[in-house]
Amino acid sequence: MKLFLPLTSLAAAIALATSTHALAQTERVINVSLPLGPDSQQGIGVLKFGEELERLSEGRLTIEPHYDNALGAEREVVEGMGFGIIDAGISSTGPMGGFVDEFMLFDLPYVFENHEHAYAFLDSEHGEELARLAEEGMNVKFLAWMENGFRHNTNSVRPIEKPSDLEGINHRTQESRVQVDTWEALGANATPMAWTEVYTALQQGVMDSQENPLATIYDVNFYEVQDYLNMTQHVYSPAPLMMGLDLFNSFSEEDQTIIMEAAQIALPVQREASQELEQRYLGQLEELGMTVTHPDLAPFREAVKPVLEEWAPTIGEELVDAAVNYEY
Repeated sequence: MKLFLPLTSLAAAIALATSTHALAQTERVINVSLPLGPDSQQGIGVLKFGEELERLSEGRLTIEPHYDNALGAEREVVEGMGFGIIDAGISSTGPMGGFVDEFMLFDLPYVFENHEHAYAFLDSEHGEELARLAEEGMNVKFLAWMENGFRHNTNSVRPIEKPSDLEGINHRTQESRVQVDTWEALGANATPMAWTEVYTALQQGVMDSQENPLATIYDVNFYEVQDYLNMTQHVYSPAPLMMGLDLFNSFSEEDQTIIMEAAQIALPVQREASQELEQRYLGQLEELGMTVTHPDLAPFREAVKPVLEEWAPTIGEELVDAAVNYEY
């Protein structure tokens, strides 16, 4: 026996199929915020994401990158994604501890020994849990754990060979209480300051010192206003690629899969570029006149142990322990 749909039901079914197909085929330009320029480790990763997104969607989904904080400072961008004002962006985790305590893990000093240690932890269930917490606490969707890299100190006062060399130096931190405590434990006068104000503050002598990955130090021309580069490697800084959660959920399942796949393809490209740029810029910064020091890190690790002990209960002792002791 054959069953036939009434004409009204058939028409409704056709309309539903047509609208679903149209939704899947919707074209969309996704605005993406970046703190740095197109040749930076961030730019390389985001542009690769855009390339793969366009390829996988057959041209329906594309990005429009906005470089050098054109859409706002990092905290504003994270908030903007959560509120649906900004589509997507890449940001350091510095401002995120203000929304989710667990993200202060990435402000703690000397948690990760090297890149392999950091990647293994972030690509594990711990990274997945942190991404879930970001959805709950910031209303953003993590697409990939991209990176800024290991952070190093620069200053215009003296080379840093031991923690006591930081005494009396006015040091800029990100807007993080953990970072303030870290640099105070090392002897510096620590002050939080928005990223967009840092270069001018160093240029005018309001601040003596800052810390960032080498690619960032080069990209924003800190060598013009800082004489000393000190390879302190005190913090590993992720730079997750994110999208507003409401925007992500508005895409069809097909397009959500495409977005995530594009980000995962771009991830190793970005990480590799970050490490390559770090080595390249170390030599170039020295050629540009910066005095480079490679201090013994053991006294620095010892000096900041009280910071880990103080903040572990707030961040989560199990999470801190898992990060520090993660096998890779």
